[in-house]
Amino acid sequence: MSITSIEWTEVTWNPVTGCAKVSPGCLNCYAERMAKRLQAMGQRNYRDGFAVRTHEHMLDLPRKWSKPRMVFVNSMGDLFHEEVPVEFISRVFEVMEGTPHHTYQLLTKRADRLAAVAPLIEWPQNVWMGVTVEDNPRLARVEQLRSVPAAIRFLSLEPLLGPLPDLRLDGIDWVIVGGESGPGARPMKLEWAVDIRNLCVESETPFFFKQWGGVRKKAAGRELERRTWNQMPSTLAGVV
Repeated sequence: MSITSIEWTEVTWNPVTGCAKVSPGCLNCYAERMAKRLQAMGQRNYRDGFAVRTHEHMLDLPRKWSKPRMVFVNSMGDLFHEEVPVEFISRVFEVMEGTPHHTYQLLTKRADRLAAVAPLIEWPQNVWMGVTVEDNPRLARVEQLRSVPAAIRFLSLEPLLGPLPDLRLDGIDWVIVGGESGPGARPMKLEWAVDIRNLCVESETPFFFKQWGGVRKKAAGRELERRTWNQMPSTLAGVV
């Protein structure tokens, strides 16, 4: 377990590490940068850098946490990467089902594999499934997410690299928006975020504005039009 500064969760759990770039949002991947640092530090799980690896010894970790936690699964990789066997994905889901006092949040850019694997696994009520969408050409991921029988389906529109004029929110329970941060960060325009916020308000979909991003993201802050948006799905008591 790692305590995280990610605003919409509490801790991270990485039974899978490593990934590969699949779309423009991957260009400045923070996880790839972090994996290289951890490799240089001699961290066991990152001895192969950002190559996709499954970690058997990490599977039972959530069973040791008695206190309920909001858990972001695989902040350093993608559980639905093509190199992760379905059998291992199933084992991760078995752990999540066996620890119902925790809430698990999963994200993927590989919505096609998610949709293919979803019928093969059990979906416990404490699992939230999301897809990352960075621009309008990637909206097909949202359609694939709608076919997944997760209790909560959500979108991480981060890094938001363009407007999403064709976004629809039917079947979506939560929307996160954020700009890119770190070296080489690409800017997010105000109108892109405002249009999505307005769509969420109109459809009564909880909206979470994570950050403006930039090289100095803390200085840029988290307010959108002089307000902090921390809404969460109705299964939690969010700040609205």
